[in-house]
Amino acid sequence: RSDGWANKKGGADKASSLHSTKKEAEKAARIQSKKEGSELDIHGKDGKIQRKDSHGHDPSDVKG
Repeated sequence: RSDGWANKKGGADKASSLHSTKKEAEKAARIQSKKEGSELDIHGKDGKIQRKDSHGHDPSDVKG
């Protein structure tokens, strides 16, 4: 977004929240992702995924 940073669930048409900084958007998205036990993808201004984080549903026997 040219006017800020949006948090949007996968497959959604509209943003669930808008923020003036990426840091604020990430913080809000992380809180929501933890509540829902969902995956979190952090995108850059170019739309590419910069990093991912998981907040639930991870198998406990994964090595790494």
